Amino acid sequence: MNEELLHFLWKRMLFSQPLTDCVTGAKVEVLNPGQHNHDQGPDFFDARIKIGDVTWAGNVEMHVKASDWQKHHHQTDSRYDSIVLHVVWQNDQPVCRASGELIPTVELSCSDDMRQRYQYLMQTRDWLPCESFVAKINSFVMAQWRQRLAIERIEDKTKVVAELFAATNNNWEETFYQLLARTYGLKVNAEPFVLMAQSLPLNVVARHKHNRLQVEALVFGQAGLLPDNPTEEYTQLLVREHTFLRHKYNLTPIDANVWKFARMHLSNTPPVRLAQFAALIYESSSLMSKIVECEHIAEIKKYFDADISDYWHTHYNFGKESKRAIKGIGNFTFNILVINAIVPFMFYYAKSLAKPHLIDRALSWLEQILPEDNNIIRSWTNVGVECENASDSQALIQLTNCYCKQRRCLHCAIGNQVMVHRFT
Repeated sequence: MNEELLHFLWKRMLFSQPLTDCVTGAKVEVLNPGQHNHDQGPDFFDARIKIGDVTWAGNVEMHVKASDWQKHHHQTDSRYDSIVLHVVWQNDQPVCRASGELIPTVELSCSDDMRQRYQYLMQTRDWLPCESFVAKINSFVMAQWRQRLAIERIEDKTKVVAELFAATNNNWEETFYQLLARTYGLKVNAEPFVLMAQSLPLNVVARHKHNRLQVEALVFGQAGLLPDNPTEEYTQLLVREHTFLRHKYNLTPIDANVWKFARMHLSNTPPVRLAQFAALIYESSSLMSKIVECEHIAEIKKYFDADISDYWHTHYNFGKESKRAIKGIGNFTFNILVINAIVPFMFYYAKSLAKPHLIDRALSWLEQILPEDNNIIRSWTNVGVECENASDSQALIQLTNCYCKQRRCLHCAIGNQVMVHRFT
């Protein structure tokens, strides 16, 4: 037994009533278990408890053993003076307020079957604790929980948007520009891409957006990746343009050593990604404003179908010629941009400006693209849970990382079903 399970039993009132006050022997009825408090202080606020003939409104504290009250030093904490009921698994010691008055106390219990299910969920070595039950979960419960998880994952991603927004002094266009840059870098080069974008403000690069060579010079130059002694004409032109523009705008390139090249597909190397990002800047204007107005994902996709310079179709890095290959943004990369940049930005933007219709639009974009294909999604497919779109796959990733792996089954709608229903 632990407090997490006690909270679960109490919040869902999974115990027999009436209870008995261990202090007076009076009948105790729980009219309202109160609001679960996840911060410091009593475990439940604003509960309504009837003890004997008197109804009390106040806070409830819970412990596995009543003696934990002393161990946690609640007797010296004024926040616990208003406790109307102490709920325990084992009443091994009377508990008093600071005034010396005994606090009404009840012992909770649950069925052996429920305790065994909980122990199984906590102790199984299966990657999915409820693997043997998941196929039997009510489809409506599963659908609603997936939707909530998808939103929860987006909200987690908006933390990055909020940080960038604050760092840009609440500039939406600059925030979107830096967020896109971050996502172009994928996980391995996300931070170098952000540093590059921060060293090259949008209002500077926008002045030269009609000149592809100057845009590329600014992007590659500020990334610190231009060669010191170029031998190719294209690279020589980039160095010349960047030298001029760098001094004109007093720009400071980032350290080239921050970029990571090892163990990645050639099409994901920093120079190729930077070339794609430069092409996007060159071929678009007021991109954020245009995307906000898009209804369908296909409308957004056309803005990212930007052609990179011909040089990069035969190179993966400066001075290293390779077999010709088209290196534009494919569907896979575009979907990553939607999932990790466009949708989180729109969600944060819409919430900040109180525009719920834009939140719905952002959620619909996830439903319009294919689900991810990774180990997590394949594992769910193997137990009979299918993904129809990216909203589904994002929900399952959130479920796996934030609930299953951490054994937060009592906070999960699926885990709740396993705990309270008998499956045949």
